[in-house]
Amino acid sequence: MPGEAKAATPLLTGADDGREQPADVPLAGRAETEARQVLVAQTARFATDFMRWMEGRACDGLNYQRLSLLQALHCTGPAMMRDLGTTLGLSPRNMTAIVDGLEEAGLVARRPHPTDRRATLVELSAAGAAEAERELGPRLEAMTQLFVSLTPPEREQFSAILTRLTEAMRAGEQRC
Repeated sequence: MPGEAKAATPLLTGADDGREQPADVPLAGRAETEARQVLVAQTARFATDFMRWMEGRACDGLNYQRLSLLQALHCTGPAMMRDLGTTLGLSPRNMTAIVDGLEEAGLVARRPHPTDRRATLVELSAAGAAEAERELGPRLEAMTQLFVSLTPPEREQFSAILTRLTEAMRAGEQRC
């Protein structure tokens, strides 16, 4: 009815809470601010579901972050923990926890930096190098299968949108 207020769209909803999911909310006919809020909700839901989907494929304990760390070390060689954390977008605390777990599994080793007493280098162990050789290709290929459901033009559009959003986040990056 005219003049009737629309119910506010919840920004973040759980998968099984019985409320309307952001993916089910059309943008047409919504005010600009509300449409952007729906997009925030859809993006948050996608990010959560995507990480859950990827973590569900880590049956052997090599979750996405651990796999990314192995890949970085495999491709570039030993690196300082600080630099790896920056590259992978991990806080120092999370970086330490991931390296601890991989070190406990015998896949990486820490060693002192040869010229900087304050820095620690992380490198693949022989077992880590073998694991990377064996697992990286097939695991990353399995992850790419999610995008089979998109047509080539949809993949181009998705890539362009992700690039623009990433650039916008970096341009307006502010920390608390």
